[in-house]
This record gives sequence, C-alpha cells and structure tokens, in this order.
Amino acid sequence: MDEDRMDELAGDPRFIPGIYNYCDRWCERCAFTARCLNYAMGQEIEARESRSRDSENEAFWDKLHETFETTMEGIEDQAEEMNFDFDEEELQESIREQEEIHDAAESQPCSRIAMKYIEVVDQWFQSNAEIFDDEGNVLEPPAPADTLDTEPSSGMAGLRDCLDVIRWYQRQIYIKLCRAATGMIRGELEGNEYDPQDANGSAKVALLGIERSIAAWATLQRRFPDHEDAVLALGTLRRLLRQVEASFPNARAFRRPGFDTDETQLTD
Repeated sequence: MDEDRMDELAGDPRFIPGIYNYCDRWCERCAFTARCLNYAMGQEIEARESRSRDSENEAFWDKLHETFETTMEGIEDQAEEMNFDFDEEELQESIREQEEIHDAAESQPCSRIAMKYIEVVDQWFQSNAEIFDDEGNVLEPPAPADTLDTEPSSGMAGLRDCLDVIRWYQRQIYIKLCRAATGMIRGELEGNEYDPQDANGSAKVALLGIERSIAAWATLQRRFPDHEDAVLALGTLRRLLRQVEASFPNARAFRRPGFDTDETQLTD
C-alpha cells in the first residue's frame, strides 16, 4: 500500500482513532471492523492483485538485505563523523535491565496464575481428546437431563464456539497481563512518574478475556459434567479475576476507544 493511500485511509472519519490499541485481535468476531483502520488496511493488502508469492518473498528478503547493508554503512559513517563508539558495557547493562523487567513481569501473581491457566487448558485438551474426531471437529456429548438444548446441532455449534473462545484467550490473557505489569515495573525502576493508562487498558482486555473464558468453561462444564478439569479451569480463572482486579483496580474504568465510547454508528 502506497503512502498516499495510507494517508487517505488515516484521514477517513469513519475510523475510530486508536480502537485497535486495546482490542483482542479477534477480527472475525469483532463488531467494529468497519470502524478499524488496521482492519481496513489489512483487507486492502489482501485484496491487491495477487502475484507469485515465492517471487514476492524473494524480492522482499533481497530488498531487506539491501536496506540492512545501506543502514549499516550509514551508521558506520555517522559514527566516524561523530567520533562515536558503541559502549559495550552500556549495551549489556540495557540488556540486563530489560531482562530484569521481563522477569519481574513474569513473576507477578497475575502472570503466574495466567501461566498456570495455560497449562490447565492444554491438559484439558490432551485429556479429553475423545471429544474430537480425526479432523478436529467437536463430537456431540450426551446432553444432560436438565439441558435446554433440543436440537443436537445447536449444542454442537455452541461447543465449537466455546472451545474457540477458550483457545483464543488461553495465551492472550497472559500476554496482556505481562504487558500491563511491564509498564508499571519499568516506571518504578526508572523512577519516573508512571502513566498507568496503557497498563489499565491492557489489563482490561485481559479481564474481558477472563470473563469470556469463564462463560465458555461454564457452558462446557454443563455439557461435560464429569470432566473435573473444567472445574479446575474455572477455579483458576476466578482466582485470576480477583487477582487482576486487585492489582489493577482502575482497569475496569478504562474506556477503550470505540468499545467503551458512544461511537457505535458510522458517520454519514
């Protein structure tokens, strides 16, 4: 996509500024794709006249290599003009600092519980492989006596949806919580006044993923009442929900552009 077209799209009033910053990236299930610049750009790129993918990829890597060589030559010339040398000690210190922040984010209670949840989900899918056929499709379990489902197909579709939700948010919850924790930790280490908005936004996306996953697991538990792992998953998520709310008490108040604002209708 050329720069002029990008500028044209960026100036289109139908797009909500920043809506893509605090979403769950599940475009197929999103009600705001018509208002999202990222989605529109992606669709235009996909719709371009197709050429041979192999030749495109070869040209891409060749161009990237040329850019790398040109960039390195420019950096070396600038370094000579400025009599500047890269300080290996400062570089290593920066690397150590980033590793400390990363390790600290992963060691937060929220992150540890979220990682445990990833393991619980993987274990459930491994232990209950019999509910899938050879092609990975969901097999319909016997309906419990108190179920309201009367059509097998409706229950089957519901199961597939629930499993999609569980898998989609399984790792994303952890990633979003690590991002939220990283921002706060970096602010504390650098001694700067920390703006918590990005952390609250990331934590809110994680909260929504947790809540949707809880609903999916609850539905799954009703369909598979004998599966104890579903109970473990629900318990882990409820514990995580409480921990996130305690660690990021202002996350729910964060207003995500589009999703939590009044911009629900396309402008004429």
